[in-house]
Amino acid sequence: MITIPSNNQTDERARILVVEDEYILAINLQESLESLGYTVLGMTDSAEEAIEKATDLHPNLILMDIRLRGDMDGIQAAEQIWNNLQIPVIYVTGHSDKSTVERATLTSPFGYILKPIKEQELYVAIQTALNRYEREQFLSSVLRGMGDGVVVVDPELRVKYLNQVAEALTGWRWDEAKGRMLTEVFKLVNEQTQFPAQNPMIAALQQETTIYLDSHISLVAKDKTTIPIADSATPLRNNSGAITGAIMVFRDDTQRRLTEERNLATARAQQLEIQVAELKRLNKLKEDFLATTSHEMRTPLSNIKMTISTLENLLERQGILNSNPLSPFESVAHYLTILREQCEQELDLVDNLLYIRMIDADVYPLELTSIHLQNWLPHVAEYFEERARAREQTLQVNIPPNLPPLVSDLPSLTEIVSELLNNACKYTPSEGQIVVDVRVIDTTKSLTNKNAESGILGDFQVPYFQITISNSGVIIPKNEQSRIFEPFYRIPQSDRWQHSGTGLGLALVKKLVEYLQGTIEVTSSQGWTIFTVKLPFRISR
Repeated sequence: MITIPSNNQTDERARILVVEDEYILAINLQESLESLGYTVLGMTDSAEEAIEKATDLHPNLILMDIRLRGDMDGIQAAEQIWNNLQIPVIYVTGHSDKSTVERATLTSPFGYILKPIKEQELYVAIQTALNRYEREQFLSSVLRGMGDGVVVVDPELRVKYLNQVAEALTGWRWDEAKGRMLTEVFKLVNEQTQFPAQNPMIAALQQETTIYLDSHISLVAKDKTTIPIADSATPLRNNSGAITGAIMVFRDDTQRRLTEERNLATARAQQLEIQVAELKRLNKLKEDFLATTSHEMRTPLSNIKMTISTLENLLERQGILNSNPLSPFESVAHYLTILREQCEQELDLVDNLLYIRMIDADVYPLELTSIHLQNWLPHVAEYFEERARAREQTLQVNIPPNLPPLVSDLPSLTEIVSELLNNACKYTPSEGQIVVDVRVIDTTKSLTNKNAESGILGDFQVPYFQITISNSGVIIPKNEQSRIFEPFYRIPQSDRWQHSGTGLGLALVKKLVEYLQGTIEVTSSQGWTIFTVKLPFRISR
C-alpha cells in the first residue's frame, strides 16, 4: 500500500502538467495524480500547446505522451521545454520500440513509463524524478554560484556541462558547447611558446588521477583572446568506481599573477634599496680612504721633493753637485733629478686616482665658463712647444680665427689637452711632428632626412667642437687601441722607464671627456696616431 503525503506537502513540490492525446487516458491520469495528492495544473493534447502552457504555468513536472496531435511530437516538445525552461519531463507512452526509446533518451528524460499505467509505478516515477531534479538543481545552483569555471566532459571528451563562469571565460554558451569535442571548446596554449598545450582533462582520464595545470598556460576563448588560467582536472566516477568522464575547475589567473608580480617587484625594489644604501656606504668609505690616503701620501712626497731641492742647494754651495763625475749618469745631480721626477710622478698618480674616484662618484666639481680657444689653446701649448724643440720635434697648432667660444670646465679641458700633448711629446721620435687641430663640425647640410628630423649625429647635437691631437712616428696596434684608456694599461712594447708616466693619464682623460658629455677615440695608421675629442656646444649639469 502506498503512503501518500498530505496535500499541502505535495502541492509545494508537485504541480503537474499532463500532455496526452487520448482524452479518456488524460482524465484517468488526472484522477490518479489527484488521488496521489498532486496538483494537475492543466491538460493538453498537442506539443505546441504543451510548450505554451509550460511557459505560462511553470509546472514542477510534465507527464508527456510521445504521439500527440499536430506536427510536433512529445520528444520534440520535451527537448524544447527542457532547453528553455529546465522543467523535468517523464514520458508516458505506449511506444517501446528501439528507435523511439533512443530518441527519447537523447533528451535526458527524468522517467519513461509504459502504458497501461499503474498508480504505484506512477508515484515512484514522479517522486524519483522530483528528487533527482532537486539534487541536480542544487548541484547546478552550486556550480553556477562558484567563482571558478567548471567544465564537465564524458569519457569521449564531449562537453556535457559549462557553468556561467566557464561560459564567460570561454565565450561558449552551454547550449552551444554541449556535445562538442573538448578540444574545440576549451583550447589551451603555452604562454611562452604559443604552442598548443595538452588539456589536463585528457591526462586525468588517461592517468585516472587529478592533474594540475602547468604554469604559464592560457585559455584561448571563442573570440581568440587569451586568458591566463590555473587549477586542476579530475576524473569522475560512478558508484561502482568506473570513470564516467572528467571535470575541470579553473579560474582567471590574471589578478593573482599581477599581485605576485607587484609583490616580487616590491621585494626587488626593497632589495635594490638595500644594495644602493650599501653601495653608497662603500663609496663613502672609498672616498674617505682616498681622501685620507691622498693626504697621507702627498705630504711625505712633498716633503721628499722639498728635501731634494734643499739638498741640491747645499751640495751646489759646497761644489759637490757637479764635481768631476766619471760619467754624466754617475753625478749627484743625475740621481737627484731621478728622485725629483719619481716624486712628481707619484704625486701625479695620487692626484689622478683621486680625480678618477671623484668622477666615478659624480662629485667632481665643474664650473662652466666661456672659453675662447684662439687665446687659451696657444697658451696651453706654449710649454709643450719648448719640450718639442728640445727633442727636435715640431708642434703645430691650427685654430680658425672665427671660432665661437666653447662653454666647458676650464680645468678639466686643460687637463685633457695637456695630457694628450704630453703623451704626444713622449711617444713622438726626434724630427717627428705633432699637430693640434680645432674646428667646429657643422653636419646639418650632410644629414640624411632621418637624422635631420632628430637633430642628432652620434652622441651629439649638431654642430659640435672637434679637437684632434696627432703625432707621427708611432703606430698603436689595432688590438691595443681599444685598451689604451684602461687604468694602468701599457702597450707591451713601450719602455716604462724611457717614457715614464703613471698609466692613469689616458684613463683620466677619457673619464673627463665623458664627464663633459663628449667622446674620445684613437686611430693609428700610415705612421700617424690621432686622438679625436668631440665636445658639445653646451653641456647640462
